[in-house]
Amino acid sequence: MRWFAKLAAASCATLLAASSASAQTPVDTALVLAVDASGSIDDAEFRLQKEGIALAVTDERVLAAIQSGPLQRIAIAYVEWGGPGSARTVVDWAIVEDADSAQAFAQSVLAAPRSAQTYNAIGDAIAHATAMLRDCPCEPGRAVIDVSGDNPDNRSHVPAIVSREAAAAEGITINALAILQSDALGPSGRPLLVENYESEVIAGPGAFVLAAQDRGDFARALLQKMVLEIANRTPGDRRLASGSRP
Repeated sequence: MRWFAKLAAASCATLLAASSASAQTPVDTALVLAVDASGSIDDAEFRLQKEGIALAVTDERVLAAIQSGPLQRIAIAYVEWGGPGSARTVVDWAIVEDADSAQAFAQSVLAAPRSAQTYNAIGDAIAHATAMLRDCPCEPGRAVIDVSGDNPDNRSHVPAIVSREAAAAEGITINALAILQSDALGPSGRPLLVENYESEVIAGPGAFVLAAQDRGDFARALLQKMVLEIANRTPGDRRLASGSRP
């Protein structure tokens, strides 16, 4: 809690000092964090998600993954989604390359008011994030959408399965974090939501789904997921040293 109090008390000068994404700036990865802000999540649960993002972005393992890349910097943006056509860019593109820029991005996420959302329009969220990556002011080596949610797509103007194919056609990888709310299992004996995200949401080279057992497990799962995404690895990749996995 002291860490969050200190972060929230950081001065405006820290925010202004953060590296903002600018035209022609090459980065190893452009990453959109597309977070479920739908009506199924109460304010306390939503705060857990935002704190999980702040913790993950500033974690030394994520910073080590960033600094392992050729350019040692990434572009990152934060999107909230829920109702059809309601996905919102809450924190626009910023470059994260060191502890200071990571902390500034984390504070921006924590300080942003929650957008008004309903339902679970994942397809619209993917379409929004795809447009963001298309217009990204940087020059990314890789483009990744990181979707987290607690329900299947059910109210999109364009179904998730269609949006994800359009994104993949542009060379974008979509990974997903399934926040489990029940013990329901799919045909393979794995969590039903994980199977749904595998069949309808993820796309692109090395795309994968990780599961958070509940809201309290979100921070751990997101941290692991971001390390993998930034380092261009998958959960079963043997190139990861055993000590580098969160």
